[in-house]
Amino acid sequence: MRRLYIASFAYMAAGVLSGLFYREFTKLNGFPEGAPTQLGLAHTHLLTLGFIVLLIVLVLEKVFALSRSKLFGWFFWLYNAGVVLTSAMLIWHGILTVLGEESSKMIAGIAGTGHILLTAGVVLLFLSLGRALKRDRAAGAVTTAEPLAVAAP
Repeated sequence: MRRLYIASFAYMAAGVLSGLFYREFTKLNGFPEGAPTQLGLAHTHLLTLGFIVLLIVLVLEKVFALSRSKLFGWFFWLYNAGVVLTSAMLIWHGILTVLGEESSKMIAGIAGTGHILLTAGVVLLFLSLGRALKRDRAAGAVTTAEPLAVAAP
């Protein structure tokens, strides 16, 4: 649970700092305000996919003990690798755009790999959640399946 808290906090800090970088880097380089760049997307990806999603997963972990499943560890590392890789490519592509340089297909390919890792992580999260729900349902069935006391007539 502590790993989720620390990762969520780190993404919050990275998201805020990436927003600051976006604003200042575009100003310093005379980039037209409102012109499209991937730098703004890195800010929202880090805050949403990193900070907010991991806070929600932290609550799910508290309620359902998701980490009891081995799949949860795989979720955590694959998902975080996907967030970092995707955000890094957004920043790299955004910097190139602001500097007026051409992007390459390599950046798109690496970003695509990041999205694949994110997707795999989300699938593993849902599998972990499904197992936890099944485990809780089975535990609930044991307690409700106890024989009822019947009053004597």
